[in-house]
Amino acid sequence: MAKKAIKLGFIGAGKVGTALAVLLGGKGYPVVAVADTSAPAAESFAGQVKGCCVQKDNQGVADAADFIFITTPDDVIAAVAAQVKWHAVQSVIHCSGAASTDILEPARRAGAHVGSLHPLQTIADTKQGIANIPGSTFGIEAAEPLLTTLKEMTAALGGTPIELKAGDKVAYHAAAVMACNYLVTLVKMAADLWQTFYVSREAAVKALSPLIRGTVNNIESVGIPQCLTGPIARGDTGTIKNHLEILERMAPQLVATYKDLGRQTVPISVAKGKISGEQAKSLESILKS
Repeated sequence: MAKKAIKLGFIGAGKVGTALAVLLGGKGYPVVAVADTSAPAAESFAGQVKGCCVQKDNQGVADAADFIFITTPDDVIAAVAAQVKWHAVQSVIHCSGAASTDILEPARRAGAHVGSLHPLQTIADTKQGIANIPGSTFGIEAAEPLLTTLKEMTAALGGTPIELKAGDKVAYHAAAVMACNYLVTLVKMAADLWQTFYVSREAAVKALSPLIRGTVNNIESVGIPQCLTGPIARGDTGTIKNHLEILERMAPQLVATYKDLGRQTVPISVAKGKISGEQAKSLESILKS
């Protein structure tokens, strides 16, 4: 199916849906309809996508489009799928990273093709989503012929598709949470530690950001385990002991997390081949104590 023949509709006018609509519309996929429980959100969405009309309800989107994205919060997707009267010639896609296409079963029973398309990207707001989504990996769960269409959309956005089965989705999403959301938590913890020597969190984040970017660059260019640096990579037990001592005094709430992460890091250092088995045992002993 040629992309210009596919009329897209969106149920849900949040940041993910709006960003995808703007990007796909810019690549020649006509976005014709949107609905949202928030009228201002729907109007804002339509204002950013040429040719898009606001529908009064979800059924209006389903009646106007061939290819409907459900871009609501995850907990609402199943209810939307059950509420709408779908058509056999349609495709219905959700954008949840964790949920499988099983939650679209009412659409499947109506004869529609069902799938999921998840941009593996952090989207804090629409503008940032429009900037960050192109070139991302996209998790796709679908059967043919929808699978090919979703891969074509991914290619149009400069992305890389990864095919997922229903049973893969939760692990896939948990990995994304660890790499993205918990990175925010780690940076906050590090920045808060700077406040023990009277540097604000904002200033600390600014100072640490080049280090974070350098680490990400090393992960991409050198790979794991060779990108690992620092005291565990060197087998520097003295520095680890000093860290734990100061944390016990200045930030005891961070000790358990520091030890847990340290224990996870020791095998990476061993795999890098820069520390001996004896050094690894010494590090593990300190981090378990």
